[in-house]
Amino acid sequence: MHADGYLLEMDHIKKSFPGVKALDDVQLKVKPGEIHALMGENGAGKSTLIKILTGVYKASAGVIKIEGKEVNINNVQQAQQAGISAVFQELNMIPYLSVAENIFLGTYPINSGKNIMWKKMEKEAQALLDDIGLDIEAGAQLGTLGTATQQMVSIARAVSRNCKILVLDEPTSSLDSNEVQQLFKIMRRLKNKNIGIIFISHRLNEVYEICENVTVLRDGKYIGSWRISEIGNEELVTSMVGRKVENEKTVRGKTTFDEDYLLEVKDLACFPKVKKVTFGVHKGEILGLTGLLGSGRSETAQLIFGCNLLQNGKIVYKGKEIQKQTPRKAISMGMAFCTENRREEGIIPDMSIRDNIVLSSLKRLSKKGVVRNKERDEVVKRYIDRLKIKTPSEEKRIRLLSGGNQQKVILARWLATEPDLIILDEPTRGIDVGAKQEIEKLVREFVKQGISIIYISSEISELVRNCDRVVVLSDGCATGELVGDEISEDNILAMIAAGSASKGGENVAEKN
Repeated sequence: MHADGYLLEMDHIKKSFPGVKALDDVQLKVKPGEIHALMGENGAGKSTLIKILTGVYKASAGVIKIEGKEVNINNVQQAQQAGISAVFQELNMIPYLSVAENIFLGTYPINSGKNIMWKKMEKEAQALLDDIGLDIEAGAQLGTLGTATQQMVSIARAVSRNCKILVLDEPTSSLDSNEVQQLFKIMRRLKNKNIGIIFISHRLNEVYEICENVTVLRDGKYIGSWRISEIGNEELVTSMVGRKVENEKTVRGKTTFDEDYLLEVKDLACFPKVKKVTFGVHKGEILGLTGLLGSGRSETAQLIFGCNLLQNGKIVYKGKEIQKQTPRKAISMGMAFCTENRREEGIIPDMSIRDNIVLSSLKRLSKKGVVRNKERDEVVKRYIDRLKIKTPSEEKRIRLLSGGNQQKVILARWLATEPDLIILDEPTRGIDVGAKQEIEKLVREFVKQGISIIYISSEISELVRNCDRVVVLSDGCATGELVGDEISEDNILAMIAAGSASKGGENVAEKN
Protein backbone atom coordinates (compact mmCIF):
# COMPACT_ATOMS: atom_id res chain seq x y z
CA MET A 1 0.00 0.00 0.00
CA HIS A 2 1.12 3.55 -0.75
CA ALA A 3 2.63 5.50 2.12
CA ASP A 4 -0.37 7.85 2.19
CA GLY A 5 -2.68 4.86 2.34
CA TYR A 6 -4.51 5.55 -0.93
CA LEU A 7 -6.01 2.71 -2.92
CA LEU A 8 -6.69 4.95 -5.94
CA GLU A 9 -4.95 8.16 -6.98
CA MET A 10 -5.95 10.09 -10.09
CA ASP A 11 -3.71 13.16 -10.40
CA HIS A 12 -3.64 16.05 -12.93
CA ILE A 13 -6.14 14.29 -15.19
CA LYS A 14 -6.93 16.12 -18.41
CA LYS A 15 -9.19 15.16 -21.29
CA SER A 16 -9.95 17.12 -24.44
CA PHE A 17 -12.34 16.45 -27.29
CA PRO A 18 -12.42 18.48 -30.52
CA GLY A 19 -13.23 22.01 -29.39
CA VAL A 20 -14.00 20.99 -25.80
CA LYS A 21 -11.81 20.67 -22.69
CA ALA A 22 -13.84 18.11 -20.70
CA LEU A 23 -11.38 17.77 -17.79
CA ASP A 24 -8.74 20.27 -16.74
CA ASP A 25 -6.30 19.14 -14.01
CA VAL A 26 -8.73 16.97 -12.03
CA GLN A 27 -7.87 14.71 -9.11
CA LEU A 28 -9.61 11.95 -7.16
CA LYS A 29 -8.18 9.94 -4.25
CA VAL A 30 -9.86 7.01 -2.51
CA LYS A 31 -8.63 4.91 0.43
CA PRO A 32 -9.32 1.19 1.00
CA GLY A 33 -12.68 0.59 2.63
CA GLU A 34 -13.82 4.17 1.89
CA ILE A 35 -17.13 5.21 0.36
CA HIS A 36 -16.26 8.39 -1.53
CA ALA A 37 -18.88 10.61 -3.18
CA LEU A 38 -18.11 12.15 -6.58
CA MET A 39 -20.42 15.10 -7.12
CA GLY A 40 -21.10 17.93 -9.52
CA GLU A 41 -23.74 19.18 -11.91
CA ASN A 42 -24.50 17.36 -15.14
CA GLY A 43 -21.66 18.29 -17.47
CA ALA A 44 -19.21 18.84 -14.60
CA GLY A 45 -16.95 16.03 -15.85
CA LYS A 46 -17.92 13.14 -13.54
CA SER A 47 -18.81 10.75 -16.36
CA THR A 48 -15.65 11.60 -18.32
CA LEU A 49 -13.48 10.98 -15.26
CA ILE A 50 -15.16 7.62 -14.59
CA LYS A 51 -14.83 6.61 -18.24
CA ILE A 52 -11.10 7.30 -18.02
CA LEU A 53 -10.86 5.21 -14.84
CA THR A 54 -12.81 2.30 -16.40
CA GLY A 55 -10.93 2.34 -19.71
CA VAL A 56 -13.66 3.72 -21.97
CA TYR A 57 -11.58 6.87 -22.63
CA LYS A 58 -7.83 7.45 -22.44
CA ALA A 59 -6.74 10.57 -20.57
CA SER A 60 -5.00 13.31 -22.55
CA ALA A 61 -2.68 13.81 -19.58
CA GLY A 62 -2.33 12.76 -15.96
CA VAL A 63 -1.41 9.78 -13.80
CA ILE A 64 -3.47 6.92 -12.33
CA LYS A 65 -2.08 4.88 -9.45
CA ILE A 66 -3.54 1.75 -7.84
CA GLU A 67 -2.06 0.92 -4.42
CA GLY A 68 0.77 3.35 -5.11
CA LYS A 69 1.77 1.86 -8.47
CA GLU A 70 1.23 3.75 -11.71
CA VAL A 71 -1.04 1.90 -14.15
CA ASN A 72 -1.82 2.41 -17.83
CA ILE A 73 -5.51 1.95 -18.56
CA ASN A 74 -6.15 1.95 -22.28
CA ASN A 75 -9.29 -0.21 -22.41
CA VAL A 76 -11.99 -1.81 -20.28
CA GLN A 77 -10.10 -5.11 -19.99
CA GLN A 78 -7.04 -3.38 -18.52
CA ALA A 79 -9.28 -1.56 -16.02
CA GLN A 80 -10.82 -4.86 -14.90
CA GLN A 81 -7.40 -6.46 -14.60
CA ALA A 82 -6.39 -3.56 -12.35
CA GLY A 83 -9.39 -4.34 -10.10
CA ILE A 84 -11.73 -1.56 -11.28
CA SER A 85 -15.41 -2.36 -11.85
CA ALA A 86 -18.42 -0.13 -12.47
CA VAL A 87 -22.19 -0.46 -12.16
CA PHE A 88 -24.03 2.10 -14.24
CA GLN A 89 -27.56 3.50 -14.01
CA GLU A 90 -28.61 1.55 -17.13
CA LEU A 91 -28.04 -2.08 -16.19
CA ASN A 92 -26.12 -4.17 -18.71
CA MET A 93 -27.74 -7.52 -17.89
CA ILE A 94 -29.42 -10.34 -19.83
CA PRO A 95 -32.84 -10.97 -18.27
CA TYR A 96 -33.47 -14.44 -19.74
CA LEU A 97 -30.24 -15.86 -18.27
CA SER A 98 -29.89 -17.00 -14.67
CA VAL A 99 -28.39 -14.89 -11.88
CA ALA A 100 -25.25 -17.09 -11.94
CA GLU A 101 -24.89 -16.78 -15.71
CA ASN A 102 -25.12 -12.98 -15.47
CA ILE A 103 -22.56 -12.84 -12.67
CA PHE A 104 -20.00 -14.88 -14.63
CA LEU A 105 -20.91 -13.57 -18.07
CA GLY A 106 -17.80 -13.78 -20.24
CA THR A 107 -15.84 -15.61 -17.53
CA TYR A 108 -17.71 -18.93 -17.31
CA PRO A 109 -15.62 -21.70 -15.66
CA ILE A 110 -14.73 -24.38 -18.23
CA ASN A 111 -13.14 -27.80 -17.93
CA SER A 112 -10.36 -29.34 -20.03
CA GLY A 113 -12.93 -30.32 -22.65
CA LYS A 114 -13.94 -26.65 -23.09
CA ASN A 115 -17.37 -27.32 -21.55
CA ILE A 116 -19.00 -24.90 -19.11
CA MET A 117 -19.00 -26.23 -15.53
CA TRP A 118 -22.58 -25.26 -14.70
CA LYS A 119 -22.74 -26.68 -11.17
CA LYS A 120 -19.42 -25.11 -10.19
CA MET A 121 -20.55 -21.74 -11.59
CA GLU A 122 -23.85 -21.84 -9.71
CA LYS A 123 -22.14 -22.89 -6.47
CA GLU A 124 -19.58 -20.07 -6.70
CA ALA A 125 -22.29 -17.55 -7.58
CA GLN A 126 -24.38 -18.63 -4.59
CA ALA A 127 -21.38 -18.31 -2.28
CA LEU A 128 -20.75 -14.79 -3.60
CA LEU A 129 -24.40 -13.78 -3.16
CA ASP A 130 -24.42 -15.12 0.40
CA ASP A 131 -21.14 -13.36 1.16
CA ILE A 132 -22.46 -9.90 0.25
CA GLY A 133 -25.82 -10.54 1.93
CA LEU A 134 -28.13 -11.13 -1.04
CA ASP A 135 -30.94 -13.56 -0.22
CA ILE A 136 -31.64 -14.86 -3.74
CA GLU A 137 -31.07 -18.13 -5.59
CA ALA A 138 -28.19 -18.20 -8.06
CA GLY A 139 -30.27 -20.38 -10.41
CA ALA A 140 -33.20 -17.93 -10.61
CA GLN A 141 -33.90 -16.28 -13.96
CA LEU A 142 -32.76 -12.66 -13.68
CA GLY A 143 -35.81 -11.25 -15.49
CA THR A 144 -38.14 -12.59 -12.79
CA LEU A 145 -36.46 -10.39 -10.18
CA GLY A 146 -37.22 -6.74 -9.45
CA THR A 147 -35.10 -3.81 -10.64
CA ALA A 148 -33.53 -3.36 -7.20
CA THR A 149 -32.48 -7.01 -6.98
CA GLN A 150 -31.05 -6.90 -10.50
CA GLN A 151 -29.01 -3.87 -9.40
CA MET A 152 -27.59 -5.90 -6.50
CA VAL A 153 -26.76 -8.77 -8.88
CA SER A 154 -24.83 -6.35 -11.10
CA ILE A 155 -22.83 -5.34 -8.01
CA ALA A 156 -22.19 -9.03 -7.27
CA ARG A 157 -20.90 -9.43 -10.84
CA ALA A 158 -18.54 -6.48 -10.39
CA VAL A 159 -17.25 -7.84 -7.06
CA SER A 160 -16.66 -11.29 -8.59
CA ARG A 161 -13.93 -9.88 -10.86
CA ASN A 162 -11.17 -9.28 -8.31
CA CYS A 163 -12.70 -5.90 -7.54
CA LYS A 164 -10.65 -3.40 -5.53
CA ILE A 165 -12.45 -0.23 -6.66
CA LEU A 166 -16.20 -0.21 -7.33
CA VAL A 167 -17.90 2.69 -9.12
CA LEU A 168 -21.65 3.05 -8.47
CA ASP A 169 -23.20 5.56 -10.90
CA GLU A 170 -26.63 6.77 -9.73
CA PRO A 171 -27.47 3.33 -8.26
CA THR A 172 -30.49 4.58 -6.28
CA SER A 173 -32.32 6.48 -9.03
CA SER A 174 -35.01 3.80 -9.46
CA LEU A 175 -35.07 2.40 -5.90
CA ASP A 176 -37.53 3.10 -3.09
CA SER A 177 -36.36 3.94 0.44
CA ASN A 178 -36.30 0.32 1.67
CA GLU A 179 -34.36 -0.81 -1.41
CA VAL A 180 -31.87 2.02 -0.90
CA GLN A 181 -31.26 0.76 2.63
CA GLN A 182 -30.66 -2.76 1.27
CA LEU A 183 -28.11 -1.33 -1.18
CA PHE A 184 -26.40 0.61 1.62
CA LYS A 185 -26.15 -2.57 3.69
CA ILE A 186 -24.31 -4.28 0.83
CA MET A 187 -22.05 -1.24 0.36
CA ARG A 188 -21.09 -1.38 4.02
CA ARG A 189 -20.24 -5.09 3.68
CA LEU A 190 -17.98 -4.30 0.74
CA LYS A 191 -16.42 -1.45 2.70
CA ASN A 192 -15.56 -3.92 5.46
CA LYS A 193 -13.74 -6.01 2.82
CA ASN A 194 -11.53 -2.96 2.10
CA ILE A 195 -13.11 -2.33 -1.31
CA GLY A 196 -13.01 1.37 -2.21
CA ILE A 197 -16.38 2.64 -3.48
CA ILE A 198 -16.92 5.73 -5.66
CA PHE A 199 -20.56 6.75 -5.19
CA ILE A 200 -22.17 9.10 -7.72
CA SER A 201 -25.56 10.51 -6.72
CA HIS A 202 -27.55 13.73 -6.94
CA ARG A 203 -29.36 12.87 -3.69
CA LEU A 204 -27.62 14.80 -0.94
CA ASN A 205 -29.31 12.95 1.92
CA GLU A 206 -27.86 9.66 0.62
CA VAL A 207 -24.37 11.14 0.33
CA TYR A 208 -24.50 12.34 3.93
CA GLU A 209 -25.82 8.96 5.13
CA ILE A 210 -23.38 6.58 3.40
CA CYS A 211 -20.21 8.49 2.43
CA GLU A 212 -17.15 9.57 4.44
CA ASN A 213 -15.58 11.94 1.91
CA VAL A 214 -16.69 13.89 -1.14
CA THR A 215 -14.93 15.29 -4.20
CA VAL A 216 -16.64 18.02 -6.23
CA LEU A 217 -16.09 18.86 -9.90
CA ARG A 218 -17.47 21.90 -11.72
CA ASP A 219 -17.11 22.74 -15.41
CA GLY A 220 -14.42 20.07 -15.82
CA LYS A 221 -12.32 21.41 -12.96
CA TYR A 222 -11.45 20.06 -9.52
CA ILE A 223 -13.14 22.23 -6.88
CA GLY A 224 -12.13 20.37 -3.72
CA SER A 225 -12.42 17.33 -1.46
CA TRP A 226 -13.86 17.34 2.05
CA ARG A 227 -14.83 15.00 4.85
CA ILE A 228 -18.63 14.80 4.78
CA SER A 229 -18.76 15.63 8.49
CA GLU A 230 -16.92 18.90 7.84
CA ILE A 231 -18.99 20.39 5.00
CA GLY A 232 -22.59 21.50 5.38
CA ASN A 233 -25.38 20.88 2.88
CA GLU A 234 -25.53 24.48 1.68
CA GLU A 235 -21.75 24.77 1.31
CA LEU A 236 -21.63 21.50 -0.67
CA VAL A 237 -24.38 22.62 -3.05
CA THR A 238 -22.72 26.01 -3.53
CA SER A 239 -19.42 24.32 -4.39
CA MET A 240 -21.18 22.27 -7.08
CA VAL A 241 -23.12 25.04 -8.79
CA GLY A 242 -20.93 28.05 -8.05
CA ARG A 243 -23.80 30.00 -6.54
CA LYS A 244 -26.19 29.83 -3.62
CA VAL A 245 -29.20 27.59 -4.28
CA GLU A 246 -32.43 28.36 -2.49
CA ASN A 247 -34.07 25.35 -0.83
CA GLU A 248 -36.93 27.00 1.01
CA LYS A 249 -40.56 26.27 0.23
CA THR A 250 -41.72 28.47 -2.63
CA VAL A 251 -44.40 31.00 -1.75
CA ARG A 252 -46.45 31.19 -4.91
CA GLY A 253 -49.00 33.61 -3.54
CA LYS A 254 -52.05 32.10 -5.27
CA THR A 255 -53.88 29.69 -2.97
CA THR A 256 -57.43 29.89 -4.31
CA PHE A 257 -58.66 28.68 -7.68
CA ASP A 258 -61.83 28.69 -9.72
CA GLU A 259 -64.39 26.22 -8.47
CA ASP A 260 -64.45 24.27 -11.74
CA TYR A 261 -61.69 21.81 -12.61
CA LEU A 262 -59.73 21.88 -15.86
CA LEU A 263 -59.28 18.11 -15.50
CA GLU A 264 -61.27 15.75 -13.31
CA VAL A 265 -60.73 12.00 -13.06
CA LYS A 266 -63.29 9.83 -11.28
CA ASP A 267 -62.75 6.25 -10.10
CA LEU A 268 -60.02 5.57 -12.69
CA ALA A 269 -59.14 1.89 -12.95
CA CYS A 270 -56.84 -0.24 -15.08
CA PHE A 271 -56.08 -3.41 -13.16
CA PRO A 272 -53.86 -4.41 -11.50
CA LYS A 273 -51.92 -1.12 -11.11
CA VAL A 274 -54.78 1.41 -10.91
CA LYS A 275 -57.89 0.48 -8.93
CA LYS A 276 -59.72 3.63 -7.83
CA VAL A 277 -58.23 7.09 -8.35
CA THR A 278 -60.23 10.32 -8.08
CA PHE A 279 -58.92 13.90 -8.12
CA GLY A 280 -59.21 17.18 -10.00
CA VAL A 281 -56.80 19.86 -11.26
CA HIS A 282 -57.65 23.56 -11.48
CA LYS A 283 -56.39 25.97 -14.12
CA GLY A 284 -52.96 27.29 -13.11
CA GLU A 285 -52.52 24.77 -10.28
CA ILE A 286 -49.65 22.41 -9.47
CA LEU A 287 -51.12 19.16 -8.20
CA GLY A 288 -48.61 16.69 -6.76
CA LEU A 289 -49.02 12.91 -7.00
CA THR A 290 -46.91 10.74 -4.73
CA GLY A 291 -46.74 7.34 -3.04
CA LEU A 292 -44.41 4.37 -2.82
CA LEU A 293 -43.04 2.79 -5.99
CA GLY A 294 -45.82 0.58 -7.33
CA SER A 295 -48.57 2.83 -5.94
CA GLY A 296 -49.92 3.55 -9.44
CA ARG A 297 -48.59 7.10 -9.95
CA SER A 298 -47.14 6.67 -13.44
CA GLU A 299 -49.93 4.33 -14.53
CA THR A 300 -52.52 6.96 -13.57
CA ALA A 301 -50.71 9.54 -15.71
CA GLN A 302 -50.58 7.09 -18.61
CA LEU A 303 -54.35 6.55 -18.39
CA ILE A 304 -55.03 10.30 -18.46
CA PHE A 305 -52.87 10.72 -21.55
CA GLY A 306 -54.26 7.64 -23.30
CA CYS A 307 -51.10 5.48 -23.24
CA ASN A 308 -53.16 2.68 -21.70
CA LEU A 309 -56.84 1.82 -22.06
CA LEU A 310 -59.20 2.81 -19.27
CA GLN A 311 -61.14 -0.15 -17.83
CA ASN A 312 -63.35 1.83 -15.47
CA GLY A 313 -64.08 5.40 -14.41
CA LYS A 314 -64.10 8.58 -16.47
CA ILE A 315 -61.89 11.51 -17.49
CA VAL A 316 -63.53 14.92 -17.75
CA TYR A 317 -61.47 17.64 -19.47
CA LYS A 318 -62.62 21.21 -19.98
CA GLY A 319 -66.11 20.14 -18.92
CA LYS A 320 -66.46 17.26 -21.39
CA GLU A 321 -66.02 13.56 -20.77
CA ILE A 322 -63.35 12.00 -22.98
CA GLN A 323 -64.33 8.82 -24.78
CA LYS A 324 -61.53 6.35 -25.65
CA GLN A 325 -58.56 8.56 -24.86
CA THR A 326 -55.44 8.28 -27.05
CA PRO A 327 -52.15 10.25 -27.02
CA ARG A 328 -53.04 11.85 -30.36
CA LYS A 329 -56.39 12.99 -29.00
CA ALA A 330 -54.75 14.18 -25.76
CA ILE A 331 -52.26 16.35 -27.66
CA SER A 332 -54.99 17.83 -29.86
CA MET A 333 -56.96 18.75 -26.70
CA GLY A 334 -54.00 20.57 -25.15
CA MET A 335 -52.43 17.90 -22.93
CA ALA A 336 -48.70 17.14 -22.65
CA PHE A 337 -46.90 14.26 -20.96
CA CYS A 338 -43.23 14.15 -19.91
CA THR A 339 -42.50 10.50 -19.12
CA GLU A 340 -40.29 9.41 -16.20
CA ASN A 341 -38.20 7.23 -18.53
CA ARG A 342 -36.45 10.06 -20.33
CA ARG A 343 -33.81 8.02 -22.15
CA GLU A 344 -36.06 5.25 -23.48
CA GLU A 345 -39.41 7.01 -23.93
CA GLY A 346 -38.74 10.75 -23.87
CA ILE A 347 -36.00 11.43 -26.40
CA ILE A 348 -34.97 10.08 -29.78
CA PRO A 349 -31.23 10.00 -29.02
CA ASP A 350 -29.76 10.14 -32.53
CA MET A 351 -32.04 12.94 -33.71
CA SER A 352 -31.03 16.57 -33.37
CA ILE A 353 -32.20 18.90 -30.62
CA ARG A 354 -34.24 20.76 -33.24
CA ASP A 355 -36.07 17.65 -34.42
CA ASN A 356 -36.74 16.50 -30.86
CA ILE A 357 -38.27 19.88 -30.00
CA VAL A 358 -40.70 19.99 -32.95
CA LEU A 359 -41.62 16.30 -32.85
CA SER A 360 -45.09 16.84 -31.36
CA SER A 361 -45.94 20.05 -33.24
CA LEU A 362 -45.05 19.12 -36.83
CA LYS A 363 -48.69 19.16 -37.89
CA ARG A 364 -49.05 22.76 -36.76
CA LEU A 365 -45.74 23.71 -38.41
CA SER A 366 -46.59 22.09 -41.77
CA LYS A 367 -48.66 23.01 -44.77
CA LYS A 368 -49.94 20.21 -47.01
CA GLY A 369 -47.42 17.84 -45.45
CA VAL A 370 -44.41 20.13 -45.97
CA VAL A 371 -42.67 21.61 -42.91
CA ARG A 372 -42.41 25.41 -42.93
CA ASN A 373 -38.70 25.59 -42.10
CA LYS A 374 -38.63 29.27 -41.18
CA GLU A 375 -41.47 28.93 -38.69
CA ARG A 376 -39.97 25.71 -37.32
CA ASP A 377 -36.58 27.35 -36.76
CA GLU A 378 -38.21 30.32 -35.02
CA VAL A 379 -40.02 27.96 -32.62
CA VAL A 380 -36.83 26.01 -31.89
CA LYS A 381 -34.77 29.16 -31.25
CA ARG A 382 -37.50 30.63 -29.05
CA TYR A 383 -37.61 27.63 -26.74
CA ILE A 384 -33.84 27.07 -26.65
CA ASP A 385 -33.51 30.69 -25.49
CA ARG A 386 -36.51 30.62 -23.16
CA LEU A 387 -35.48 27.39 -21.38
CA LYS A 388 -31.75 28.26 -21.53
CA ILE A 389 -30.83 24.96 -23.15
CA LYS A 390 -27.03 24.74 -23.18
CA THR A 391 -25.91 23.66 -26.65
CA PRO A 392 -23.55 25.05 -29.30
CA SER A 393 -26.06 24.19 -32.04
CA GLU A 394 -29.64 23.03 -32.49
CA GLU A 395 -28.21 20.40 -34.87
CA LYS A 396 -26.39 18.62 -32.03
CA ARG A 397 -27.68 15.13 -31.26
CA ILE A 398 -29.74 15.19 -28.09
CA ARG A 399 -27.97 12.16 -26.60
CA LEU A 400 -24.84 14.33 -26.28
CA LEU A 401 -26.58 16.75 -23.88
CA SER A 402 -26.56 16.46 -20.09
CA GLY A 403 -29.62 14.98 -18.40
CA GLY A 404 -30.89 18.39 -17.30
CA ASN A 405 -30.67 19.81 -20.82
CA GLN A 406 -32.35 16.72 -22.28
CA GLN A 407 -35.21 17.31 -19.85
CA LYS A 408 -35.45 20.94 -20.98
CA VAL A 409 -35.67 19.80 -24.62
CA ILE A 410 -38.59 17.53 -23.70
CA LEU A 411 -40.30 20.44 -21.94
CA ALA A 412 -39.65 22.62 -25.01
CA ARG A 413 -41.26 19.96 -27.21
CA TRP A 414 -44.46 20.06 -25.20
CA LEU A 415 -44.50 23.84 -24.75
CA ALA A 416 -44.33 24.13 -28.54
CA THR A 417 -47.74 22.39 -28.67
CA GLU A 418 -49.14 25.25 -26.51
CA PRO A 419 -50.71 22.96 -23.86
CA ASP A 420 -53.19 23.74 -21.10
CA LEU A 421 -52.13 20.78 -18.97
CA ILE A 422 -48.65 19.24 -18.55
CA ILE A 423 -48.11 15.93 -16.75
CA LEU A 424 -44.57 15.76 -15.36
CA ASP A 425 -43.52 12.28 -14.22
CA GLU A 426 -40.31 12.47 -12.14
CA PRO A 427 -39.15 15.62 -13.99
CA THR A 428 -35.90 15.96 -12.00
CA ARG A 429 -34.83 12.31 -11.77
CA GLY A 430 -31.14 11.86 -12.54
CA ILE A 431 -30.32 15.55 -12.91
CA ASP A 432 -28.11 17.66 -10.69
CA VAL A 433 -29.17 20.14 -8.04
CA GLY A 434 -28.60 23.22 -10.22
CA ALA A 435 -30.57 21.86 -13.18
CA LYS A 436 -33.25 20.69 -10.75
CA GLN A 437 -33.69 24.24 -9.48
CA GLU A 438 -33.96 25.52 -13.06
CA ILE A 439 -36.63 22.91 -13.96
CA GLU A 440 -38.66 23.77 -10.86
CA LYS A 441 -38.40 27.48 -11.68
CA LEU A 442 -39.68 26.79 -15.22
CA VAL A 443 -42.62 24.82 -13.83
CA ARG A 444 -43.61 27.76 -11.65
CA GLU A 445 -43.37 30.06 -14.66
CA PHE A 446 -45.69 27.75 -16.62
CA VAL A 447 -48.46 28.01 -14.01
CA LYS A 448 -48.19 31.81 -14.00
CA GLN A 449 -49.22 31.57 -17.66
CA GLY A 450 -52.30 29.56 -16.66
CA ILE A 451 -50.92 26.11 -17.53
CA SER A 452 -51.96 23.37 -15.10
CA ILE A 453 -49.38 20.86 -13.87
CA ILE A 454 -49.66 17.31 -12.53
CA TYR A 455 -46.32 16.83 -10.75
CA ILE A 456 -45.34 13.24 -9.95
CA SER A 457 -42.27 12.80 -7.76
CA SER A 458 -40.63 10.40 -5.31
CA GLU A 459 -38.71 13.32 -3.82
CA ILE A 460 -41.09 14.68 -1.23
CA SER A 461 -39.10 17.88 -0.73
CA GLU A 462 -39.91 18.81 -4.37
CA LEU A 463 -43.62 18.45 -3.71
CA VAL A 464 -43.37 20.57 -0.57
CA ARG A 465 -41.54 23.32 -2.47
CA ASN A 466 -43.80 23.47 -5.47
CA CYS A 467 -47.30 22.04 -5.06
CA ASP A 468 -50.62 23.70 -4.20
CA ARG A 469 -52.16 20.32 -3.39
CA VAL A 470 -50.76 16.80 -3.00
CA VAL A 471 -52.70 13.58 -3.58
CA VAL A 472 -51.24 10.39 -2.06
CA LEU A 473 -51.69 7.06 -3.83
CA SER A 474 -51.35 3.61 -2.32
CA ASP A 475 -51.83 0.27 -4.07
CA GLY A 476 -53.63 1.90 -7.01
CA CYS A 477 -55.99 4.01 -4.90
CA ALA A 478 -56.06 7.69 -3.92
CA THR A 479 -55.89 7.55 -0.12
CA GLY A 480 -55.51 11.17 0.97
CA GLU A 481 -55.02 14.81 0.04
CA LEU A 482 -53.09 17.73 1.53
CA VAL A 483 -53.67 21.41 0.71
CA GLY A 484 -51.58 24.57 1.17
CA ASP A 485 -49.91 24.78 4.58
CA GLU A 486 -50.79 21.14 5.29
CA ILE A 487 -48.13 20.14 2.75
CA SER A 488 -45.01 19.13 4.68
CA GLU A 489 -42.58 16.22 4.51
CA ASP A 490 -43.86 14.80 7.81
CA ASN A 491 -47.52 14.98 6.76
CA ILE A 492 -46.87 13.43 3.35
CA LEU A 493 -44.79 10.60 4.84
CA ALA A 494 -47.42 9.95 7.50
CA MET A 495 -50.13 9.77 4.86
CA ILE A 496 -48.05 7.41 2.69
CA ALA A 497 -47.41 5.18 5.71
CA ALA A 498 -51.07 5.21 6.73
CA GLY A 499 -52.14 4.37 3.19
CA SER A 500 -49.69 1.46 3.01
CA ALA A 501 -50.84 0.15 6.38
CA SER A 502 -54.52 0.37 5.43
CA LYS A 503 -53.80 -1.64 2.27
CA GLY A 504 -51.95 -4.28 4.25
CA GLY A 505 -48.53 -3.23 2.93
CA GLU A 506 -45.49 -4.14 4.98
CA ASN A 507 -43.20 -1.52 3.48
CA VAL A 508 -43.76 2.07 4.46
CA ALA A 509 -41.82 5.13 3.44
CA GLU A 510 -39.05 6.19 5.75
CA LYS A 511 -37.77 9.67 6.10
CA ASN A 512 -34.09 9.69 5.23
